[in-house]
Amino acid sequence: MEVVIVPDAKAGGELIAGAIGALLSRKPDAVLGVATGSTPLPIYQALADKVRSGAVDASRARICQLDEYVGLPAGHPESYRSVVLREVVEPLGLSEASFMGPDGSAKDVQAACEAYDRALAEAGGVDLQLLGIGTDGHIGFNEPCSSLASRTRIKTLTEQTRVDNARFFDNDITQVPHHVITQGIGTILESRHPILLATGEGKADAVAATVEGPVASVVPASALQMHPHATIVVDEAAASKLKLADYFRATYAAKPLWQGI
Repeated sequence: MEVVIVPDAKAGGELIAGAIGALLSRKPDAVLGVATGSTPLPIYQALADKVRSGAVDASRARICQLDEYVGLPAGHPESYRSVVLREVVEPLGLSEASFMGPDGSAKDVQAACEAYDRALAEAGGVDLQLLGIGTDGHIGFNEPCSSLASRTRIKTLTEQTRVDNARFFDNDITQVPHHVITQGIGTILESRHPILLATGEGKADAVAATVEGPVASVVPASALQMHPHATIVVDEAAASKLKLADYFRATYAAKPLWQGI
């Protein structure tokens, strides 16, 4: 696991967008796993800027979803399908044909979960998976005590997660669904390069537990310690409780530029 401390969210977005650009130059049809929420927006903005300027060619990229609410009507503006199309696919100049995700409105939700896991495998696997982290250490919607070997499945959201997400539903928690489809931790760990971005002091405890604590299902993101090429990008606020922060700064400062992240 590599930990990179950046000055702020914008710098984190630029760094990760650069890594995506480098991947697309090597593999133009790469499968990019994307996360939703406010944290990854600087990544998508920086990447879209690079595409518009001609610095990055994303025309053959494939975009896949990390998770989806269960039960929202098709086309609901806060369904994650709608969010990804609006915030990632369209700004990159891609069509909906480049996108795949689980069907949160399926009659048989379990079958939809299994179908999505198969679709990811048939696409050749996820080359780079973007992740955020919850204040309780969840990744995707793998809440605390999720199996570290879990596959794409339906999960019940904790009350805290529903509170955190109410801001996307007019601050009305009654509108936030109780269930989601999420890639499992085992599914996420199959991606070739998971990159987690965390910003703000509110994520500092979760980041410290993820990076410096034991691997434990109570902190789902800690499973990233077992991945051979996981990158954690944090701003100074989110890094504020890392005991080894100075070491992480020193190792990244000494890293050869050609290695990237």
